[in-house]
Amino acid sequence: MTRPRLHTSSKQAVGLVAFVLFGVLAAVFLTADFADAATFAGNADSVIEGIGYAMLNLEAGPFAEATDGFLITFELLGMALLAALVGAVMLGTRDDDGGDS
Repeated sequence: MTRPRLHTSSKQAVGLVAFVLFGVLAAVFLTADFADAATFAGNADSVIEGIGYAMLNLEAGPFAEATDGFLITFELLGMALLAALVGAVMLGTRDDDGGDS
């Protein structure tokens, strides 16, 4: 009867480094002091609310004009994520063209 043996290799070092890095990141996250939600100067509305008004083409006063840059960025990121999703689906589909199956 053979007993399992502990293999000493570089995989243990990588695991130890990953464990230590997780501990450091967890400590930083748990001790971080998060500020309140960002607003524009002199306005009690949030950035998210302004983006929502701009996307739905609603009148939100001067606050909506300040969020136009965020709206363009939001739309570009949405298109990039959609392209990544379509690419992942195309790469993940099985090709049944009579290959080596």
